[in-house]
This record gives sequence, C-alpha cells and structure tokens, in this order.
Amino acid sequence: MWEKSYAQQSHAPAAALIWNAVFVLEAMTMTAKDIQVCINPHFDAVALWIGSFGGADSPCDISRGVFAAKRGVPRLLDLFKRYGIKTTWGVTGHSMDSFPKAGEMIIEDGHEIGIHGYTHENPLAMTREQETEVLDKTFDIIKRMSGKAPVGYMAPWWELSPNTVELLLARGIQYDGSLMEDDYHPYYLRVGDKWTKIDYKKKASEWMVPWKAGKEIDLVELPASWLLDDAPPTMFVKAFPNSHGWVTGRALEEIWKDQFDWVYRNHDYAIYPLCIHPDSAGKPHVLMLLERLIDHMMAHSGVRMVTFAEMAADFRKRCPFGSGKDPGGRSGL
Repeated sequence: MWEKSYAQQSHAPAAALIWNAVFVLEAMTMTAKDIQVCINPHFDAVALWIGSFGGADSPCDISRGVFAAKRGVPRLLDLFKRYGIKTTWGVTGHSMDSFPKAGEMIIEDGHEIGIHGYTHENPLAMTREQETEVLDKTFDIIKRMSGKAPVGYMAPWWELSPNTVELLLARGIQYDGSLMEDDYHPYYLRVGDKWTKIDYKKKASEWMVPWKAGKEIDLVELPASWLLDDAPPTMFVKAFPNSHGWVTGRALEEIWKDQFDWVYRNHDYAIYPLCIHPDSAGKPHVLMLLERLIDHMMAHSGVRMVTFAEMAADFRKRCPFGSGKDPGGRSGL
C-alpha cells in the first residue's frame, strides 16, 4: 500500500490523498497484535545432573550445577532487571533447598515460581506415591519461601505420567507447560488419549489401531518445544551420545528469531514460551543472544513480556473452558 501511495503522489496528488486515506483507514481497523513472550528459566542446578543427565557420580558435572546457582541465576536476573521484565522460573525443590540464596533472589525480583520436580525426576519412572511425595515437597518449599502457592507446573523431561494431571488438579494447579500438541497457542489438556504400541510377537491387526482423543479437562496447556530450549544446543552432556553444546549464540539466534518472525507475521494472537537454563544461559554467548532477541522482539508493536500465569489467565478469558474456541487458526483435529 505504501508503494502504491508513493507512486500516486509522484504523478497524481489527488489520487495520492485517496490512497493515503485508505491506508489510514485500514491501519485503524486492523486487528491489534498481542504476541505474548515468556522467558522460562528452569532452575535445575545440581538436580539436573543427579536426576536426569547421568552426572550423579561426577564431581565435574555436579560443579556445573553449582555454577547455575552461583553465577547463572544472578546474571539472568540482572538481564531481566535491566529490561524491566518478569519471567516464570520452573524450580526444582532440590535447587531451592540447596541454594536458598539464589532462590530468594528470584523471589525478591518478583518473578513467578512454578513446580519442576524435586531432583528433576522423570514422572514416567515414578510410582504414584513417589510422584505425590515429590510434588507435595516442592509445592510446600515454593509456598514457604515465596509466600504464594504455585499455580503452574513444568514436568522434568516434559513427561507426564498417568497420574500427573489428577495430582495437579487436586493441588489447584492452573496450567501445565510440558506437552507439544501445539506450539504458539495454548489449549486445554486432555486425559485418556489412546494409542497402541507395536508388538511384533502379535498379529499386525492387533496394533493397527488409530489414535483416539481423550476428554478435555480444565487445565491450560502452554506448549513446550525442544526448538525453544537452550539446553540441547548449548549444554554438553557426557552421558548422551548425541550431546552437542557448541552451537554459537548467533546460530541459535537465527532459529529463535525466525520462529518469532513467522509467528508475528501469521498471527495476531500467539504465545512464545522460551525455555532456558542458568547452566547454559548464564554463559556470555547465550546472554548476548538473549539481549539481541529481546531487542528484536520488543521492536515490534503488540509484543509484551508476561509470565506463564498471565498467559494462562489471558487464554481462559479468550477461550473459556468448554467454549470449543481454537485461537490457533485452521486445525487438522
């Protein structure tokens, strides 16, 4: 429209005025953008190496977890304070118990705190009793230290057990940030989805069964994404044969910016949940990446930095439970 208006101005002033008027009218009636960004640090520290990354017997790996509390947390908090943004931290109970000073720094700066296991345990590996104990322990730690009951959950390994959802609802949890059915739009979680595993000892007809959707429940899902997680590309893990850890900040920046730009271009409303870890995001090349990314995002109108709790509450207003509204556009479900 701008190019057309400019051409008209060069050759026919009256036509230019008409085209400019049309442009202004379109701008006034255009749907406002609301792109909600949440930076979501996972304060795993030592718990990550004990519970998930195979470093329980390695003094070196354990020391890397200590770094997360000693340097990573303060550096990230300084970054957020400089930009005046609030974030949501998924914390392990082990990190808050082991490094209370770092935990108190997060709370004092006014960031939201969500549950992320105690020692970064895989929910699929635990019994119901174990998962209940882990959930209650971390819930109580967060409530005691912050003075607020947590309303959000981010599962370690982003895995939910058959018991997780029931346990979350019983404790008043309002949202989960673990699954990946969507990427840039919240949705209501389902329970009871069914699929059939392949067993080559049986007849093929026994496993050739389609996936079936379960029942939607009143728990908001803020979808996670391995493509919006700094750990796989920037954190070297000795126990993992496919581990990386040497991706440059510039390379990762390209991926994250491309995703943001596509979302901004194609949606008026969307969320952008970015998962980071003080272990890796506390290093200079990732800190500088985050600065450039935040600058890039905030240069766009209609972009705001929010917490997960704010994202979930806003989604409930847009799409009340049971309304059947899907803010993501066309769906194949």
